[in-house]
Amino acid sequence: MSGAGGRRAERLSAFAQRHGALVALLLTVLTASVSFDSFADAGNLKNLAVSSAFLAIVALGMTFVIVSGGIDLSVGSVFVLGGVLAAWGSRYGPVAALALPLAVCGGIGLVNGLLVARLRLAPFIVTLATMLGARGLMLNLTDEGAETYLVAKGSLFADLGRGTVLGIGVPVWITVALFLLGGLLLRRTRFGQNVYAVGGNEDAASLMGASVARTKVAVYILSGLLAGLAGALNAAWLASGVTILGQGMELEAISAVVIGGTLLSGGMGFVSGSLVGVLLLKVIQNVINQIGSLDSAYQQVVSGAFLVLVVIVQTWLGRRRRARLTTPG
Repeated sequence: MSGAGGRRAERLSAFAQRHGALVALLLTVLTASVSFDSFADAGNLKNLAVSSAFLAIVALGMTFVIVSGGIDLSVGSVFVLGGVLAAWGSRYGPVAALALPLAVCGGIGLVNGLLVARLRLAPFIVTLATMLGARGLMLNLTDEGAETYLVAKGSLFADLGRGTVLGIGVPVWITVALFLLGGLLLRRTRFGQNVYAVGGNEDAASLMGASVARTKVAVYILSGLLAGLAGALNAAWLASGVTILGQGMELEAISAVVIGGTLLSGGMGFVSGSLVGVLLLKVIQNVINQIGSLDSAYQQVVSGAFLVLVVIVQTWLGRRRRARLTTPG
C-alpha cells in the first residue's frame, strides 16, 4: 500500500473508532423520525433525554475506569443503593439527600480502588463482590425491598429530578455539565494523562512518574461517586427510592462506553463517545417501544448484538493499526 493510501486508511480507521457511533446515532434518529410520528414529539424527546441522563452519569465514571484498564461491575448496585439512601436522607433536607449517597457510594469506590490498586486483585472479582455487597446493603435498609422511602414532591431535592430549566429537565443540565468537566479532566489535566498512561501500559506509566496506584484508586472513587449521584437524581425524579432498579445497568454502561469508542483493553477512550453510546442505546430502546409489537426483552438482545459487533470492529481496527505500525517502510 502506498504512503498516501496508508495514511488515508489510518484516518478512516481513526474516524470509525471515534465517530462511528455518532454516525449510527444520527442515522437511527433520522430513520426513527421518518418512520414514527411520535418519536420526534417534544414530549418523547424530553423523556428520552431525562431517562438517558442517569445512565450517562454512570457511563461517565465507567469511562475513566475502562480507559485506566479496569472494569466496575458494582455500578448498578451502587446506583440503586444511592437512590435508596437519597430517598431516606431527603427527610432531613436536600444536603443530606445528596451527601449521604455520595459518602457511602464514594466509600464503596474507595474500597474497590484500594483492593485493585494496593492488593492487586482482579477488578472483575473485586467489583463483583462489591456489587453483591452494595445490593445486600440496600436490601437490608429496605427490609428485603418491602419498604420504599418516598421523596416529598414539593421539596427542593425533588426539583433536582423533576424540575426544568428552559424547558429541559434539570438532570439533563447536570449531565451536560458533568460531561464537560469530565472531558476537561480526561483530556486536559495531568490526572487524565495518567489515566491514559496507566491503561496503555502500567510499567511505562510508572517510569514516566505517574502514580499507578493513586490513579486507579481515584478512578474507582469517581465511578462510585457518579453512580451514587445518578441514583440520587433518579430517586428525585421518581420521588422514591425504588429498589428494583439497577439490575444490568453495569452492562448497559459498559456497552455504551465501548460503543462510544473506548477500548476495553484500556489506554484509549472518549468522554463524548460514551455520551453518544448512551444516546444510541436509549434511542434504539425507544424505537423498540415505538414499534409496540416487540417485547421489551428485544432491547437487551439488540444491545448485546450491538456490543458484540462493536468489539469485533474495534479488534479488527486495532489489528490493522498494529500491522501498519510494525510494517517496515
